Amino acid sequence: MAMNECSVAAGAGLDPAVALFHSLSDGTRLAIATRLAHGGETRVADLMAELGLAQSTVSAHVACLRDCGLVEGRPEGRQVFYSLARPELMDLLAAAETLLAATGNAVALCPNYGTDSAAPCCGSDEATVAGTEGASAAKAVRR
Repeated sequence: MAMNECSVAAGAGLDPAVALFHSLSDGTRLAIATRLAHGGETRVADLMAELGLAQSTVSAHVACLRDCGLVEGRPEGRQVFYSLARPELMDLLAAAETLLAATGNAVALCPNYGTDSAAPCCGSDEATVAGTEGASAAKAVRR
């Protein structure tokens, strides 16, 4: 199969998955989704306090997750309590945590998408040091 044929075949039908992973690719959105998965429903004000971010920032990220169908709001008086719209997202996040644990620092050291994209790839001592810092950042996002 020629390279172009492979690219077309691989991309066919993957757009929804690409959109799903893109929606979770931002650290703040991932932190919100993880918080909702582990801590249940919450308000934007609570997320602001936990994440140390402005109301407008948290609201924009919650709106993005809501627009993607991953988060839903339950109004109660003047407040809205947000929760995961699909319990399957909890399974996805748990699987991601398992995969990250299994790959160690490999994902954090990825030269294209790792937490320290300037870090040298696999095997050098510098990569190990950078990976330690990257792993800490990845753990913070997974909490």
